[in-house]
Amino acid sequence: MKILVLAGGLSPERNVSLSSGAMVCEALRKRGHQVAMMDLFYGLDGAVSGKGLYVAPIPDAFKKVAQTEPDLEQVRARRRDDSPSVIGPGVLEMCADAEVVFLALHGACGEDGRIQAVLDLLGVPYTGAGCLSSAIAMDKDLTKRLVAGKVKTPRWETVTVTEENLEELAERVELPAVIKPNASGSSVGVYIAKTRADLRGALESSARAGGSVVIEEYIQGREVSVAVLGGKALPSIEIVPKSGFYDYSNKYQPGATTETCPAHISSALEKAVGDAALAVFEAIGLSVYARADFMIAPDETPYFLEINTLPGMTPTSLVPQEAAAAGMDYGVLCETIIQKSLEARREGL
Repeated sequence: MKILVLAGGLSPERNVSLSSGAMVCEALRKRGHQVAMMDLFYGLDGAVSGKGLYVAPIPDAFKKVAQTEPDLEQVRARRRDDSPSVIGPGVLEMCADAEVVFLALHGACGEDGRIQAVLDLLGVPYTGAGCLSSAIAMDKDLTKRLVAGKVKTPRWETVTVTEENLEELAERVELPAVIKPNASGSSVGVYIAKTRADLRGALESSARAGGSVVIEEYIQGREVSVAVLGGKALPSIEIVPKSGFYDYSNKYQPGATTETCPAHISSALEKAVGDAALAVFEAIGLSVYARADFMIAPDETPYFLEINTLPGMTPTSLVPQEAAAAGMDYGVLCETIIQKSLEARREGL
């Protein structure tokens, strides 16, 4: 099969995406497919020809996630043209020439439904959920509103932090609390505030970053994720960072976190988190695959946090580990995602 892997882009999760794309491309090539990897933002700008991408080696540097987030201004400055488009030259032509586009993108213009809408208009099949459900899932506030009656979720409010409301929020918000961007992933811009000083610093950072933030009740407990693939929940995985919380660095640096799959939880709790993940998946209208994140309170109540429609496929990512626990190796997982995605596109999902 002729497959184009789209990765990179212009998102704070760019480096994670490049790693996901590199691993997917390499795995699918080993399975005998004709596969090219392409940067959504750079496209063919300064690269080999489109045909050359199908035989171009994957840089080893892409296979590991850098410890720091990318400098997006530097990324933008390195592109030769001055187009305002986040889609680089030749990208759409390469998409149209492929039998399917494997979306290894994360964050803005990857996971938020916009590239899915573009590919829908082009009539090009792609992996993962459709444009509308992807857009909903990217919005943490909207997702929580839609599923609040179906699963338990921590109390929350969504605000845009400004100079005018910062003082009021810094005094009013109940501690401990989690402050995170409403539309981002990979724990970029996430803070856990346990003191008023922590809270003020998090709010000031959020104000500088701009955009709406979710201020959420902090649930003390065990962090567990559950992937849904083809309408079924995979074995859960428990995440225990060796220091701090499951932030950007702990997610992607090998050895920084202890991950146990299947999670050491009771069969009743395993069923509860699996059912909750499926309930969220169905409530939003998702298709193919996604990964839902939960905090398990001391009384074993699972609290839904968020759902990721294009979860990471890096060497330390959770979905490949869950698939492996279900007897599915990485290459078969990639092929299964493609197969389920082609079925979903045929059904208009």
